[in-house]
Amino acid sequence: MAGLFSRLFHRGQTPSVRCGAVVPAAGSSTRMGQDKVLLPLDGVPVILRTLQALDVCPLIDEIVVVTREDLIVPISGLCKDAALSKVRRVVRGGDTRTQSVLAGVEELSRSVELVAIHDGARPLVTPQVLEEVIRRAEGCGAAAPAVPLKDTVKVAHDGLVESTPDRSALYAVQTPQVFQRDLIVAALRKALEDGAPLTDDCSAVERLGVAVALTMGDYCNLKLTTPEDVAVAEALMAWRNDT
Repeated sequence: MAGLFSRLFHRGQTPSVRCGAVVPAAGSSTRMGQDKVLLPLDGVPVILRTLQALDVCPLIDEIVVVTREDLIVPISGLCKDAALSKVRRVVRGGDTRTQSVLAGVEELSRSVELVAIHDGARPLVTPQVLEEVIRRAEGCGAAAPAVPLKDTVKVAHDGLVESTPDRSALYAVQTPQVFQRDLIVAALRKALEDGAPLTDDCSAVERLGVAVALTMGDYCNLKLTTPEDVAVAEALMAWRNDT
């Protein structure tokens, strides 16, 4: 992990290391009812919108997409037709998100030292969110965008409220989550070794005792999970175009 610690407190106006993006898109889309990454979002497949946002980011040097075996050909075709110059490979994922992300990281060029992991179903990520979190991760080793929760949250058991956490301390974490490569590889391998169920990649790093810095996210940077999310995303795109 020499690469991590040598730059742990380095800060600069632009990253001095190569950053690669891993895009996990290997889920079953059970709650959506169909393959969400291929769903049209205002006429363009969700995964293509996501990859286009990453492809134009000047701080990202290359992209690896991790998906199901049956989606490798269609997604590869979309990338070719759209002339996405930074997409290095489209590869098969594993049985879990952790396995898929690790497989994607291992496909990045050896020169990549900073890894941005971004959900394939988050097509509305902005240049500002991307650039801020990448710059922050270069300085501290691990960073993720987040937004303060708007709703009050209840902790419940068997349908009965047990407690109400202080909302001022609660954040909804988004992607891309960005890490020094040595750090995230060690964290993912440890999680797999321990059989730890993870819902995001920050959790893997946190298990090693490493703090993750939060940067400002965007309420529009939603993850498409259920059918109504697609309608919301299209409405947000129209709103952005009008503002």
